[in-house]
Amino acid sequence: MTGSIRPAEGADAEVIQAIETAADALLIDVLGAWQWPPAADGASRLSSPGFVLVGEDEADHSPVGFVHVLDVDGHAHLEQLSVLPEAGRRGHGRGLVAAALDEARERGYTRVTLRTYAEVPWNAPFYASCGFLESIPETPFLRDLVDVEASLGLDRYGRRVQMTVEL
Repeated sequence: MTGSIRPAEGADAEVIQAIETAADALLIDVLGAWQWPPAADGASRLSSPGFVLVGEDEADHSPVGFVHVLDVDGHAHLEQLSVLPEAGRRGHGRGLVAAALDEARERGYTRVTLRTYAEVPWNAPFYASCGFLESIPETPFLRDLVDVEASLGLDRYGRRVQMTVEL
């Protein structure tokens, strides 16, 4: 990765939402998604229990990606990883995942879960290369996520899976 990673600040709220919107556009195109939920409000992400880390470009220190890890009932859940498409394939996503796992470990978590598309190359195959394995939703929160995704219609665009990495 070329750049640095830092904790997100309140001033990052708008850029976090803009990064997610740009990254979602690439996913929407690949999936052929005709309906897609809008990117989450950046301020909401920053105020959620857990943490948000921002990846910055090495040259100008501009934000190029972020990772959002929720704390739900004492469990860490990687809620969102987004990198600007023009900054893709430079290690920013991998660096953000590694930093998120390190931060989760430092906060005392023993594993991190996520939900993603099974067949999109930069989704489940990418996370598998970061050590995540397909798993079964075991907590009420994780089981509820399956229902939320179905209500949003995300499953109509491809198989969704849960993945877990032990720290």
